[in-house]
Amino acid sequence: MSKSVYQMPGMPEVLALTVISFTGYSALLPVAPMWAVEGGADEVGAGLVNGVLLLVTILTQLSMPRLLRNFGWRWTLVSAALLLGLPAGALALNSDLWFVLLVSAIRGVGFGIITVGATSLIAQLVEPARQGKAIGAFGLAIAVPQVLFTPAGPWVAKTVGFETVFAIGTLPVLGAWLAWRLAGKAKAVPKTSGEPAPFRNLARPMVIMFGLTVCGGGILTFMPQMVALPTESLAALLLLTLTAALTRWLAGTLADTYGARRFLWPSIVITTVGMLLVGFAVREPEATNLVALLVGAVIVGVSYGALQTFTLSVSLQSVKPQHYNSASTVWNVGFDAGTGVGSVLVGAIAAGTSFSVAMYVGAALSLLTLPLAFGVRRA
Repeated sequence: MSKSVYQMPGMPEVLALTVISFTGYSALLPVAPMWAVEGGADEVGAGLVNGVLLLVTILTQLSMPRLLRNFGWRWTLVSAALLLGLPAGALALNSDLWFVLLVSAIRGVGFGIITVGATSLIAQLVEPARQGKAIGAFGLAIAVPQVLFTPAGPWVAKTVGFETVFAIGTLPVLGAWLAWRLAGKAKAVPKTSGEPAPFRNLARPMVIMFGLTVCGGGILTFMPQMVALPTESLAALLLLTLTAALTRWLAGTLADTYGARRFLWPSIVITTVGMLLVGFAVREPEATNLVALLVGAVIVGVSYGALQTFTLSVSLQSVKPQHYNSASTVWNVGFDAGTGVGSVLVGAIAAGTSFSVAMYVGAALSLLTLPLAFGVRRA
């Protein structure tokens, strides 16, 4: 009897490291911009907080092949856990925008390494026929912290105190030991890159991922500012992240059974519909249409979870095994670039118009990726 993907050598460590890392990341994602606002920043400044985090994340992700060749898996992964966790506690010292941006930049280095490293290791540890289930399990390990800590973070910050959230943000430090153990199971990285990866095959799923996470990044960053009451923000973020957790997990089985490609275009359409509903719901921040907001959050959550699994599965199928690191890098760049652009773009549009208009722009950007769903390729 074959082992479950959860029991395969190295997978428990990958999943545990992912849970710990994303707990710290998810708790601060909506709260760090709020802390900058406490220090006097406006909507644009608040948007820059996660924008800088993810810009540095992307630059680090692009550097991962060189980092792994020069330092190996062990020191690279251990450093990532420390860089993601340790600076979070320093936020309690200062709420000035420049300081929050500095901390975000340092944490972005750690987050960039963890995201590419984890997806690359999953591709190494699991045979292609079962990668969909493994990606679904990995997605669940990401999504559970988001369900618990992204919606609760703003509420805890306002009712208990920001310092509590900053303490949660330091949890990735505990992953250093897991990273040390996990590195021993990773394949050595060759000193030369060899045959170049077929980036043309990876471009389409990356751009689709970008369009999705522009929407998700804007909502996750600004939901507390978009609605009238903290309880409305909590409910919407909880529904979005819970739905995303379930669909990201279930999409792995669908990808293995039917193929991920056929689910790309319906997921894009679902994203667009959900964003339009959220935009309609927040037309008047002091009188949020709660029903439309919650339904829109669920709809966005369906696509936000499922499309992450489908695009990563497609990306890995689009390359040979020796290029899994490149596929992981490109996919993560699309994810984090979209999240970062979403944070900055939504803040900038809202400052000049409204959050409602910003949601409509996100819907349009998502819909523009629809033609790409019909042209993805296999290796």
